[in-house]
Amino acid sequence: MQGKTLRFTGYIVALVAIFLFFSYQLPFYIHKPGSADALNPVVQVTDGYKSEGGDMHLVTIQGGQATPFQYLLAKVRDYHEILPIEEVLPEGMSNDSYHQLQLMMMESSQEAATVVAYQAANREIDIEYEGVYVVSVLEGMPAEKILKPGDKIIEIDHDQIQEADDLIQAVTSKQPGDTIQLKIQRDGKEFNENIELVKMEELDGKPGIGIQLVTNREVTEKPAVNFSSGDIGGPSAGLMFSLEIYDQLTEEDMTHGFQIAGTGEIDYDGNVGRIGGIDKKVVAADRANSDIFFAPNENGRDNSNYQVAKKVAEEIGTDMKVVPVDHFKDAVEYLENLSN
Repeated sequence: MQGKTLRFTGYIVALVAIFLFFSYQLPFYIHKPGSADALNPVVQVTDGYKSEGGDMHLVTIQGGQATPFQYLLAKVRDYHEILPIEEVLPEGMSNDSYHQLQLMMMESSQEAATVVAYQAANREIDIEYEGVYVVSVLEGMPAEKILKPGDKIIEIDHDQIQEADDLIQAVTSKQPGDTIQLKIQRDGKEFNENIELVKMEELDGKPGIGIQLVTNREVTEKPAVNFSSGDIGGPSAGLMFSLEIYDQLTEEDMTHGFQIAGTGEIDYDGNVGRIGGIDKKVVAADRANSDIFFAPNENGRDNSNYQVAKKVAEEIGTDMKVVPVDHFKDAVEYLENLSN
C-alpha cells in the first residue's frame, strides 16, 4: 500500500513538473520571427485600385513571456532573442497596459500613414488637433504623483501645445534639474503643476518626466480608408501602411507583380524611423518569399536597421533585395523604377 502511495505521489510530482515546464512564466520575454501578411485584406480604401499579382506585406515579430520550455528552445534557435522582462515592460506597467499602449501606437501609425499617403496622392484629407494626452506614467519618475493616464496637457511654460512633439521638443531643449510648468486638464478642471526634469536612460540621457504621450487627432479623408489590423500593435508598420494606401489611391500598380515587405515607423512628414527586431523581420519576410524588403536607413548611421537587415539577408542566403529608405518618397521612387 505504501509503495502505491509513493508511486502515486511520484506521478503527481512529475505531472506538476511537466505542467510548470510548459506553462510557468519566467521573468523573460522571447522575441522571434513572426509573419509577413499581405495588406490587401487589412487596408481598404473605398473604391481603391487593386494590384495585380503583387502585394505589400506587413511584417511582424512574435513575442511573449517565456516558459522554461520556450526559454531553452530560444537558447538554441537562430534569431530568437531572450530579453529581461524589464527591458520590454517599462517599470510599473502591466501586461494589459503595455498591450493597450501598443495598440494605441498602431492606431497612431495608421493615422500618420494615411496623412502621408493621401497628401502624396493629392487626395482630400483634413486634420484637426484635439489635444495631447497622457497614456501612462512610469513608477519612480517625477510625474508619478502628479499626472494620471487620461490627463490632457494644454501648456508647457505658458506655451500652448498642439502635438506630443511640441511637448517633447520643449522638454528636450532643457537640462536635467530644470523645472517645467504644465497646465493640465482633468475631469473638466484645469490646474498648473511644476515638475522637475530628470535624466532618462530610456531617452539616451535626455531630460524627461516619465510619461508616454499620444496626440489626439481627428483625421477625415476622402475616399475613406478602413483598417482591420486586429490585435497587432506597435508603430513599425507605418511605412508599409502608407505604401499600401498610396497604391490603392493611385492608378499605377506600385507592386509590378512583386511581393514587397518592409518595416519602419513613419511620421506625419513621411520620415521613416528605426524599429526594433529588424533581424527577425528579415527572416519572416524571407520565409514568406518576399522579393523586396524596405529597411530604415537612419541616414546611413552605423549599425542602422538597413545595415543589420542586409547582414541578416546575407547570413540566411536570401535572394530578397534589401532596400534602404529614409523617407516615404524613397520607397515610392524605388517602386516606380521597377517598371523601367
